[in-house]
Amino acid sequence: MNKIKPWLSAMRLRTLPLSVSGIILGSCFAYYNGRFNVLVFVLALLTTISLQVLSNLANDYGDGVKGTDNDERLGPQRAIQSGAITPGQMLEAIKFNILVVIITTMLLIWIAFGAGSILYALLFIVLGGFSVYAALNYTMGDSPYGYRALGDVFVFVFFGLLSTIGSYFLYIHKLDHVVIIPAIALGLLSVAVLNLNNMRDINSDTNAGKITLAIKLGKERAKKYHFALVIGAMLLIVIFSILYYVEPYNFIYIMGFIPLIIHLKKVKAAKNADDFDSQLKVVALSTFFIATLLGVGYIIY
Repeated sequence: MNKIKPWLSAMRLRTLPLSVSGIILGSCFAYYNGRFNVLVFVLALLTTISLQVLSNLANDYGDGVKGTDNDERLGPQRAIQSGAITPGQMLEAIKFNILVVIITTMLLIWIAFGAGSILYALLFIVLGGFSVYAALNYTMGDSPYGYRALGDVFVFVFFGLLSTIGSYFLYIHKLDHVVIIPAIALGLLSVAVLNLNNMRDINSDTNAGKITLAIKLGKERAKKYHFALVIGAMLLIVIFSILYYVEPYNFIYIMGFIPLIIHLKKVKAAKNADDFDSQLKVVALSTFFIATLLGVGYIIY
């Protein structure tokens, strides 16, 4: 058990609900349109989870070998930082996880498109390749994009647009305007989680030479940016529900807005790293529940 705990910690399982939010939302809309496939859903979840775990392991490795994870950093201690896992062991785990991602991705593409949609299959193979690249190069390599204030862009694209629209496409095999607004909203909330993390780590990241958007903006403007992300996402979801109203159940996600409103009050009053760290779980879980309730609200009869 002592050998398993460091690996479970490095995988950061608490990040998984946020990562699968787009898959759940896109799948619910596909179900509403009569094109749901249980096997596609399961494989999409497995692929997304394996990509998230890959990203977490790569993040631990990249920040660990660069020295960004040090005693100044707040939050759960990383595996390489603590010495529980060596860089060599982490690198081997990353290679194994890439193999898992390749297998689940190829199975997903085959089940979703078969042999009759070669172009779609090739498109998703390319998207899968970009996803692996994004997972690895957030902190790894000589010029990781996470160290150049580009993390927000990648999170918005992969956790919002690609996750939601891509999962919907796996079932429907075409682009549909119905998922665009929810995908944007989910992307904004996902970026809000990253921004919270970056506001928490402003001091340690600055000392380690890691440049994030929060550092570029400064703490006060980063707070305003955070408000824009969260409030913008909530407004978009409400607008979507009005534009695509079917029945009152479409608004059950409103319950997920309550912890976000309380969260914004706490962020406004936040002064130190602990204040931001305590809010990470709130936004991540709220995003998961809002995405799930938004989707389920359209398939309840």
